[in-house]
Amino acid sequence: MNNIYTRVSVRQYEDRPVESEKITEILRAGMQAPSCGNQQPWEFYVVTNKEKLIALSESHRYAGCAANAPAAIVPVYRKKGLWLPEYAHIDMAIAQENMWLMTDALGLGGVWLGIAPQQERMDALREILELPDDLEAFSIFVLGYPAGTKKAQEDRFDENRIHYVV
Repeated sequence: MNNIYTRVSVRQYEDRPVESEKITEILRAGMQAPSCGNQQPWEFYVVTNKEKLIALSESHRYAGCAANAPAAIVPVYRKKGLWLPEYAHIDMAIAQENMWLMTDALGLGGVWLGIAPQQERMDALREILELPDDLEAFSIFVLGYPAGTKKAQEDRFDENRIHYVV
């Protein structure tokens, strides 16, 4: 679990595809996430089509790195059939984090681009991916083999943020 401490956001990728077996492992990790009431609101769109990656890169000002990436995964959530819909974003965030940690463990790099709850971004992805009405885009997870290396984040542990109630 050391990659919890060493994972970084990667926005530049080598010009090589990500093997389908690795994509499957990343998706498997996402679907293994805990979910409120076990509602598992997620579905995933795997994007490798260059035109669609470029369209994703233009969906908002921080998504430019998708244009030169070999792949992106767009986690979406169902709006219907959930008994606890107010927790769908939490479930999706946990699934996304699992996917990111697996991506790192497989020697790949990625970056999580926020979409929900910004309606303009959600609408843009609906149009790009032709999502049905009962699905909403949660994020874009751009991934690939990192071009170069990045230094791990600083240690964020801060004892002053811990409060014990005994």
